[in-house]
Amino acid sequence: MGTVAFILQILLGLAFLFFGFNKFGSKMNEEFTRYGYPQWFKIVTGIVELVSGAFLLAGYWNDQLTAWGSLLATLTMLGAVVTHLKVKDAGSKYTVPVVLLLLSALLLYLNSGNL
Repeated sequence: MGTVAFILQILLGLAFLFFGFNKFGSKMNEEFTRYGYPQWFKIVTGIVELVSGAFLLAGYWNDQLTAWGSLLATLTMLGAVVTHLKVKDAGSKYTVPVVLLLLSALLLYLNSGNL
């Protein structure tokens, strides 16, 4: 894998750790209520994001972890984008999930042979 892909992997790993940890704060309670999801789903989402981020970072040593981390990240962001569309959020509310979806999907594509 090239340098640009490796940098993308590290940046996505850090981003998913950051967003995963944010799910455990009370700030996201209102958002998940607004989405129509139970609060336990916020915790599950946070755990999946933390695992994605950890896999992406650990992928430095194991290419399979990069592939699985990018798959989890892609599916999670697909769910986030669908959720924002479902509640008819303004585009600015789901710009970050769309960007993360596209970057995760690109990383998944680059590592798809390792699944």
